[in-house]
Amino acid sequence: MLLSAPEPAYGAGKWNRSHMIKILLVEDSKFLRMATERALARAGYEVLTAADGQSALAVAEKQKPDLILLDMLLPKITGPDVLKTLKRNPATAQIAVVVLSGLSPKNAARLQQDGAFAFLDKSELSLDKGPETFLKVLSGIVRKLGFEVPHGARALETGVGS
Repeated sequence: MLLSAPEPAYGAGKWNRSHMIKILLVEDSKFLRMATERALARAGYEVLTAADGQSALAVAEKQKPDLILLDMLLPKITGPDVLKTLKRNPATAQIAVVVLSGLSPKNAARLQQDGAFAFLDKSELSLDKGPETFLKVLSGIVRKLGFEVPHGARALETGVGS
C-alpha cells in the first residue's frame, strides 16, 4: 500500500518525469537561502523560496513543487510543524520533503516517521566550501524520486573531481 511504501508515489502522476524539477527551498537564513537558490538554479532546477514556515505552507499549496528542502529552525511555524501540516493536507501530502538542517541526525528517524523523504545534515554537506557536495547528494535524491536530474547538475557530478 502507499502508506507502507510511499516512494513510488513521488515523481509519479500527472508530471512528465523529465520536466524541469520545481524545488521549494525553505530557509530563514537570507545568506544561505540566496546561495542555495543560486546553486540550484545554475544546476537547472526551478527554485521557489520561503523564509518562514507560514510562507512555506502557502507557497507549497499554491505552487505544488516536486520537492521541498525544509530547514527545521524557522520563524512563525517550525520545520517539524510545517512537515506535519504538509503531510496532513491532501493538496501537499504527495510532495517529497527533504529536511535540510543543522540539527542532530538523531532526529532523522522521527522526521521520516512524520513524512520526510530524507534528512540532510548541513554540516556534512560542507556548504561553506561550495555547493558541489550538496548538489551531488540532491541528484541522488532526485533519482530516487523518479525524476531526471537536470543537465547542469549532471555536469557538476561528472566535472567535479576529488
